[in-house]
Amino acid sequence: MNLLVTGAARPTETQLDSLRAMGHTVWFLQNEHEALPLPTEEVEGVVANGLFLHHDITRFTALRYIQLTAAGLDRVPVDHVRAHNITLHNAAGVYSIPMAEFATAAVLCLYKQLTFFRTAQTAHRWDKHRGLRELFGKRVCIVGCGNVGTACAKRFAALGCTVCGVDLFERKDVAYSVMHPLADLHAALAAADIVVLTVPLTEDTRHLIGEKELALLQDEAVLVNIARGAVVDTAALASAVSVRPLYAVLDVFEEEPLSPDSPLWDNERVLITPHNSFVGEHNGERLWMLIQNNLSNYMQRKDTI
Repeated sequence: MNLLVTGAARPTETQLDSLRAMGHTVWFLQNEHEALPLPTEEVEGVVANGLFLHHDITRFTALRYIQLTAAGLDRVPVDHVRAHNITLHNAAGVYSIPMAEFATAAVLCLYKQLTFFRTAQTAHRWDKHRGLRELFGKRVCIVGCGNVGTACAKRFAALGCTVCGVDLFERKDVAYSVMHPLADLHAALAAADIVVLTVPLTEDTRHLIGEKELALLQDEAVLVNIARGAVVDTAALASAVSVRPLYAVLDVFEEEPLSPDSPLWDNERVLITPHNSFVGEHNGERLWMLIQNNLSNYMQRKDTI
C-alpha cells in the first residue's frame, strides 16, 4: 500500500526500511502542514498525528488505514473514518509508563515540597520544612481507566494508596479497589485526596471538571491533568486555586502554550509543565513495535478477505 509516514513518528531509515520490507511503498513527510509528497488521492495508509488538521480527509479517497502516534482521537474526524470503514489505531499503551511515572512523581514533588528545597539549595540555605506529607493511605481517584489511568492506578497502589476509578465503561479491574460509572463522578471527587485525569477528550468530557466539581474537592486535594486541557475549565480552576487551598499539576491546557498572563503561573500551589508528561526514552521502541504489529495484522486480515 502507499503508506505516508510523517515526522510525528520520528522514524529512522531502518524503521522505514522495515515497512518497505513488509511490501509497502513508503512516502515520508517531515512536517504535517506541508504539501504531501504524492497525490492525496493515492494515499492508502498513514502513520501520523495531526495530519488531518492541515489536510482535508475527504480528499484522501483511497485511504483505508490510519495509525496515530498519539493516544487521543481528538485530532481525527472519527465520524468520517467510521463512515468510510477506515481502520483506525491510536498509540494506546505507548506513553502509559512515562505518564504514570510523571503523575506519581508530580504529586510526590508537591507532598515532599521539593521546590522548596531546590530554592533553598540555590540560595545555599539549610532550611527545614515541617509540612511534608505522605502518599501512604491517601485516596486516589483516577478519572479515565484506560491504559494510562490503569498504569497510574498501579503505581499509586504500590505506594500504599487506595485507588478508585471512574470510567465511561464501569467494570471490575484488580488495579482499582472499586470502579464507578461516570454518573458517580461527584461522589468520587468529594472522597478523594488526589484526582488524576486521564480521560479522553470528547464532547461529553469537555469541561468535565468545572466550578461545581472543583467545589467538591477537599481542602489540600491535588488535581492532576495529564489528559487534555479542555477536560478542565481553566477559568474555573484558576479561580478555585486562588481562593482555596487546592493543588494542581497541569501538563495540558485548553490553549497551548499557556498564556504568559495566566494567573496559574504564579500560584505556588500549581505545578505547570508544557505538555511533557508523555516523554520517555523508550517511547520510540514501543511506538514502532505497535506500528509494525498493527500493520502486519491489518495486511493479514486484508489477505484473508
